[in-house]
Amino acid sequence: MLTWWAYGMVIAFMALIMTKRLSPLTALILVPTAVGILAGFGPGLGEMMLQGVIKLAPTGVMLMFAILYFAVMIDAGLFAPIVSRLVALVHGDPVKVVVGTAVLALLVSLDGDGSTTYMITTAAMLPLYRALGLRPLVLASVTMLASGVMNILPWGGPTARAASALAIDVSDVFVPMVPVMGVGILWVLFVAHRLGRAERKRLSVQRADEEQATLREELANPAYEDDTQHRRPDRLLVNAVLTVVLLAALILALLPLPVLFMLGFAVAALINYPSIEQQKALLARHAGNALAVVGLIFAAGVFTGILSGTKMVDAMANSVVSLVPPALGPYLAIVTGVLSVPFTFFISNDAFYFGVLPVLAKAGQAYGITAAEMARASLVGQPVHLLSPLVPSTFLLVGLAGVDFDDHQRFTLKWALLSACVLLLAGLLLVVIPLVGHR
Repeated sequence: MLTWWAYGMVIAFMALIMTKRLSPLTALILVPTAVGILAGFGPGLGEMMLQGVIKLAPTGVMLMFAILYFAVMIDAGLFAPIVSRLVALVHGDPVKVVVGTAVLALLVSLDGDGSTTYMITTAAMLPLYRALGLRPLVLASVTMLASGVMNILPWGGPTARAASALAIDVSDVFVPMVPVMGVGILWVLFVAHRLGRAERKRLSVQRADEEQATLREELANPAYEDDTQHRRPDRLLVNAVLTVVLLAALILALLPLPVLFMLGFAVAALINYPSIEQQKALLARHAGNALAVVGLIFAAGVFTGILSGTKMVDAMANSVVSLVPPALGPYLAIVTGVLSVPFTFFISNDAFYFGVLPVLAKAGQAYGITAAEMARASLVGQPVHLLSPLVPSTFLLVGLAGVDFDDHQRFTLKWALLSACVLLLAGLLLVVIPLVGHR
């Protein structure tokens, strides 16, 4: 019965937010609460919800101050010279801008941290998108697709989890997946090119020919300006040094991320807007954006707290494993790849890799499928995983890009599913994921 409640909760949640009958914020709170009460867990729900919120509290603090920090840097004009140069280079061509976004996101993703990728890529490219009239949804989508492919890196998280859960060497999982990642990177660049062409067509229809000609002439000799009232050009070098130091400290993990961004924001605000009135105005300008993201984080804590506390997540895992028919035994690697898409979306990576994957891998051994092969197959769902409302960095991305979470899901889901299919097919064709067992 617990399994049915779990699936009902997930289906109701997704249906309500995808049809816009509820916002993600209210759905994350109300749906699991209602299901928890109906399932008979009412007396213990408060403690479950609180534990979920406490677990995500550091992430919420980090995201709030990260958004505020980059808001200060954008207001102060740190990225204005970069944007002006990029505008001159692309000559107003949306295709070059979107492909450039993908390349930047792929490069920054080498550090293995999704939050860093989103912050750097969005901060660098969003002003350019605004200057050219491109949709921020495209920026968020391409950045996430790039991060989804690069999340396979062993220091990105899922690969290390899979190797640890199956007690195998991480190199046995990752090294054979490098060519698959290469195919995934080419796919991301293809999607970026296609989305760029769609944006080019949209803009050409939207603007009259005369306006387009004027725009291109202006972009060829740009003088990028946006909200110059808050610019601090005399502090450009100081802001640049501060940002580089902050990102280096983040990568080196010198302090916890929430602390780093709290300190970074405090210093940035003091340097650029030293008076109390200026700082109040700064917070008023960006409070809505920060609050929307942090609110979603704490609401997600309620969802995950109830999902874990009621053991619904365990019931879902056990039900799926038990439903795999013996006839699919020789194809368990493919089954694992397919299951990784919905499972890493609806439950956390930890729950999938430490709860579901070991059971599937043990069953696969009977058909000659090695643990390393099962681990590789389990990674193909990562592009879809990053669209999950249970992934905190997703809220950072949509917050920085200024797009609605549900709009981002609808826009990106098709491309994320196709990315997972590309990774699975590439793994099969390159024989790093077996089509059938070896026995």
